[in-house]
Amino acid sequence: MNRFRQFMSGRYGFDQFSQGLVILSLVISLIGTLTRSNILITVSYIPFIYAIYRILSKDINKRMKENYQYTMFINTVKGKFLKGKRNVTGTKTHKYYTCPKCKTTIRVPRGKGKICITCPKCRTEFIKRT
Repeated sequence: MNRFRQFMSGRYGFDQFSQGLVILSLVISLIGTLTRSNILITVSYIPFIYAIYRILSKDINKRMKENYQYTMFINTVKGKFLKGKRNVTGTKTHKYYTCPKCKTTIRVPRGKGKICITCPKCRTEFIKRT
């Protein structure tokens, strides 16, 4: 175990981006196996090899920047997915509108008829039917 610790000292290690690359590699490999496509199986090695390169890399600053960009991308995708999910699941009791000025999402209770909605962010007022 000490030899492994000595070997990995000064190296970047495993992070979210490396984990994503390994999962991507496994998914491509699985699809290639199910479709019996040798090309996909061969292509699945590329993200896996890059993940190993990142794990063993000694350029820590560059790997941290890559991981930061990856996590920011994933967070925006997750945010959009969760926003869409919230809009779908909350439709029985509330309705969602976007402010025409600042594009903020505003939640309004359903069944109140025509109401004047005031944006909490920019104080713009607009009338909508709930």
